[in-house]
Amino acid sequence: YEVSLRDDQDMPAVKKRLGVPEQLASCHTAVVDDMVIEGHVPLEQVKRLLREKPAGVRGIAVPGMPAGSPGMEVPDGTKEPYQVIAFDQAGRTSVFATSA
Repeated sequence: YEVSLRDDQDMPAVKKRLGVPEQLASCHTAVVDDMVIEGHVPLEQVKRLLREKPAGVRGIAVPGMPAGSPGMEVPDGTKEPYQVIAFDQAGRTSVFATSA
């Protein structure tokens, strides 16, 4: 993947502009093929989103920083269950995937 990084001092405004629902906001925001990826989303779910491009979905998010999610691994291997949430332009949400 070719990646370009932008530091923006007003991330809440960026998230709002991209349509990320406030309750799903997390620490990282990415845009891939016009789809928004918010938080510690597993790569397999990003690939699924890009492959399937579900109608009406603006992006997917993992709110917070659940232990065991990508980038939040812990030495003892503990994994908190979490959901990957899909959202549309109006802020409506649905479960896209559940962690194992």
